[in-house]
Amino acid sequence: MTKKTFSLFILLSVLIYAKAQLLVPKETFTKADTLRGSDNENRNWWDVLKYGIAVTPDFNTKTIDGMCFITFKVLKEGKIMQLDLQDSLVMDFASIDVGKSINRPNYSLDNVTYCDVLKTGSVYYVNVPYLKVNTIQTLKIKYHGKPREAVKPPWDGGWIWTKDSLGNPWMSVACQGLGASSWYPCKDIQSDEPDWGMNLSILAPDSLTVVSNGRQDLFYDKIDIRLRKWVVRNPINNYNIIPYIGKYANFTDTLMGEGGKLDLSYWVLRYNLERAKKQFTQVKPMLHCFEYWFGKYPFYEDSYKLVEAPHLGMEHQSAIAYGNGFHNGYRGSDLSGSGWGKKWDFIIIHESGHEWFGNSITSKDLADQWIHESFTMYSEVLYTQWMFGKEAGNDYCVGLRGRIQNDKPIVGPYGVNKEGSGDMYYKGANMIHSIRHIINNDSLFRQILRGLNREFYHQTVTAKQIEDYMITNSGIDLQAVFNQYLTTTQIPTLVYKSDKKTFSITLRWTNCISSFNMPITIPSTNKRINITMENSTVSLTKEEFNWFTKTNLVRDYLIEVESE
Repeated sequence: MTKKTFSLFILLSVLIYAKAQLLVPKETFTKADTLRGSDNENRNWWDVLKYGIAVTPDFNTKTIDGMCFITFKVLKEGKIMQLDLQDSLVMDFASIDVGKSINRPNYSLDNVTYCDVLKTGSVYYVNVPYLKVNTIQTLKIKYHGKPREAVKPPWDGGWIWTKDSLGNPWMSVACQGLGASSWYPCKDIQSDEPDWGMNLSILAPDSLTVVSNGRQDLFYDKIDIRLRKWVVRNPINNYNIIPYIGKYANFTDTLMGEGGKLDLSYWVLRYNLERAKKQFTQVKPMLHCFEYWFGKYPFYEDSYKLVEAPHLGMEHQSAIAYGNGFHNGYRGSDLSGSGWGKKWDFIIIHESGHEWFGNSITSKDLADQWIHESFTMYSEVLYTQWMFGKEAGNDYCVGLRGRIQNDKPIVGPYGVNKEGSGDMYYKGANMIHSIRHIINNDSLFRQILRGLNREFYHQTVTAKQIEDYMITNSGIDLQAVFNQYLTTTQIPTLVYKSDKKTFSITLRWTNCISSFNMPITIPSTNKRINITMENSTVSLTKEEFNWFTKTNLVRDYLIEVESE
């Protein structure tokens, strides 16, 4: 090939590559995505303190009529409130009692001002009168409509209108990702939880039972109609506020935990009562395990509940949705393929883990949903260890790697209500597993997990806050580890060459970001080997040298290993 021909070949290759890149679909976002996912100027001047929601569902027409009271604090001067209410629902009016003070928390009819409202897609702009900074106000909203119906809950969310196996009406909602604005007006962003909690009132036929988050506070029966009011006293994610409406039976128990007596309450379809009593015995050992590793259950005031749901499950705070068919595993299967995952009920264990990571500690932006899912997936490892020993837990964690896709980064785009890869589950859990083995001190690792739940108790957080806490309290620079596993699709490769005569090893990282410097810790001697992308040689004892095998390395770390 001549020099000229070679040059033409290179040019043609570049053009073909460039054209191919143009054909690759790129993710684009709309103004609506930004409005939903960002804390903009029409959201950041007011802080939600409490939601009061009252809804009457009509099973036959699949419609709802509702009222919503949003109590909020005025942080700075503002004129326009952005409220989110998705397209299939209509806001009839919004009004505010400008005369109300913090000493008069109930809505009254005095000084009521009806606000001008402008609808743009799923956003309502409410023009409010002048509100003094640092005052507490309440906005009242009446709305109605046909909420989006869930097609494949909980993944394709919305209101669920179905029937149990006996033909009785069965209703609920699953709206994580889709958003709570799919069924009530709110500030639909994770960074602003109602500090004072919420109350939910549902008016339903008297043949049905209504269950929700928190504790039942009020009920009354009229002819053919039954009202139930449930109250949450802690901050709660918007998407966690959920009604369950069906032919429920209830049984209760208590657990003596780190926070004292915890009320346990179980709500299941009446014909599943005996199966539930047997399956739900897994709750107590799970709670003891998680309180040991993470600290006290975060919502003692609101109790712990499992509620049978017409879908697989969700981590609805203090009222976990359960739909795993009273079987062990994930719908009877083991996600890890190790055998250990069929020895416990996936929904009970996983969704309960979210009470600590997801419900108490909540990511401010959906892009950092790994904070919820990676730690919660690792809670399954810790529970397996608690019940069956550390090697069983390790087996389970390593087995999860077969489900890693490496399709895109775990961290999603910020400010547009978009999460990243589903690898936040399996890859994220194995990132935590790797960090645990870098630390190589389970007492310290446990202190860090408990410390996270103490430091960020009932708070919304950024990824940086979580990462910085773990770096500071481990005493190890883990920043490049987080960057590698969370923001790239590369699995680092450890290349090493061993010298049996001198018990020395020369090693380096490849297939990684330029700053990647994850150390490897040898368990028996706690020798921590610092590794970069440049070759370095380290001398080991015979015991340490013998440990340094591909089998041991890939069991403790999410890496590939190549020997030279």
